[in-house]
Amino acid sequence: MPGLSDILRERARQHPDRVAFHAGDVSVTYREFDERVDRAAAALAAAGIGRGDRVAVLDKNSLEYAELLFGAPRIGAVQVPINYRLAPDEVAYIVNNARARVLVAGPEFVPVLDAIADKLEHTELITVVGGEGHSYREHRAWVDGHEPAPPAHEEDPDDVYVQLYSSGTTGLPKGVMLTHANWLSVLPLTHQVWDIDDSTVLMVAMPMYHVAGSGITTCVVYDGITGVIVREPDPVGIAKEIERHGVTHIFLVPVLLQFMQLIPEVVATDLSSLRLVLYGASPISEDVLRGAMRMLPDTRFMQLYGLTETTGAITYLPPEDHDPDGPHPHRLRAAGIPNPECELRIVDPATLEEVPTGRVGEILCRTPQNMKGYWGLPEATEAALLPDGFFRTGDAGYLDEDGYLYIHDRVKDMIISGGENIYPAEVENVLMGHPKVADCAVIGVPDEKWGETPKAVVVLTEEVPERELIDYCRDRLAHFKCPTSVEIRTEIPRNPSGKILKRELRAPYWQGQDRSVH
Repeated sequence: MPGLSDILRERARQHPDRVAFHAGDVSVTYREFDERVDRAAAALAAAGIGRGDRVAVLDKNSLEYAELLFGAPRIGAVQVPINYRLAPDEVAYIVNNARARVLVAGPEFVPVLDAIADKLEHTELITVVGGEGHSYREHRAWVDGHEPAPPAHEEDPDDVYVQLYSSGTTGLPKGVMLTHANWLSVLPLTHQVWDIDDSTVLMVAMPMYHVAGSGITTCVVYDGITGVIVREPDPVGIAKEIERHGVTHIFLVPVLLQFMQLIPEVVATDLSSLRLVLYGASPISEDVLRGAMRMLPDTRFMQLYGLTETTGAITYLPPEDHDPDGPHPHRLRAAGIPNPECELRIVDPATLEEVPTGRVGEILCRTPQNMKGYWGLPEATEAALLPDGFFRTGDAGYLDEDGYLYIHDRVKDMIISGGENIYPAEVENVLMGHPKVADCAVIGVPDEKWGETPKAVVVLTEEVPERELIDYCRDRLAHFKCPTSVEIRTEIPRNPSGKILKRELRAPYWQGQDRSVH
């Protein structure tokens, strides 16, 4: 089985003059992209990077990002994408945890580099893609200064291709190791399920630090089609690039689908080239989905459900189940049916015993898409990947008699706001550092724009303005993780063992909802 960088090489031989990527005003053919990947791999090798080394990237979507996604594995190294919305100390933690020897950043993130440069324990080389007035090596010049002749490397399907960070309930991010084999087990479905062919133009609108952005970038090359990279998820910019390049396929999070319906400039754009809109990464309301289908009446829609740990989507809701006036209108609320090689099981989270059809339990999945494991965390890996090959998703849901999966709640306390995962423990750890906070809990509450947002429930030693607590978090965390509201209580409800009763705290805010995700 060839590796993904090997597949790029084959695509460059098959379609040398086909455009691989449009990125802003730059377009590169497969021949050119393969050569740029070779130069990136050669530059890394010249810097002493080799098999198993980690190469971190802190940037918005870019052609250089894509080059490193394929260039690192071409010499056996591993790309480590970093969420650019994180606070500097959070970025430093990931770079250090990954033991990244190289850090590549976009020009907007020079201030972050300045703040963390002396905190990086293993990083020997920092480059910046463009920009002026900084002291770091310019990335493009560094890469282009090398001949496109990296040392020979034979890719192993079990080698890690990319290491994406997904926070855990402990509040510390975990490196999810996804192999070439993981990706190669799911990418063939793009032909079978997404109806991709040689005429497909696939947009990379999701951030490349996200499993969807990383996966769609990889999908472009695997399928040998043309990709359109948009630097950031801006609704107007996305719409204009769809019109400019005749984009046929796109993945969007629900909050973007919602915004696009509300912006006149988007509605006025010609989006008629779209054949398929994939959506997922957070729950979607029926109102938003129906509005999107009205906005794009000739476009098919498909929901995807999955996790970083499962190399993205493990279920899909087919286009034919998106008919609100059809025989199964309730399926608009479903996450879909499992991928052909994915086996789902619903179990009691305490006993792991299977529960009857229609009953809510924890969702387990057995699929070749399941991650290799968490970087440097054998115990966490063992807890998540069971001996029989099933992965514990931490989500709660049920299967109906037709095999459709419905997401009901979360076993874990994770909050999903606008497609971003937020782990309450991480926010709680920060809040507990405030000198006047005696106890706290963070929960997700409904929000019309973002789906849900974090709310802090706090016990204080003396009076503190709500704004002060929110700003305290914003100084220490990415802003999307910070509470948008605060409730003051005299005590936090806990069970006899001291565990916070999150369900009890959440319940009043979710009354009237038919499920505890929005």
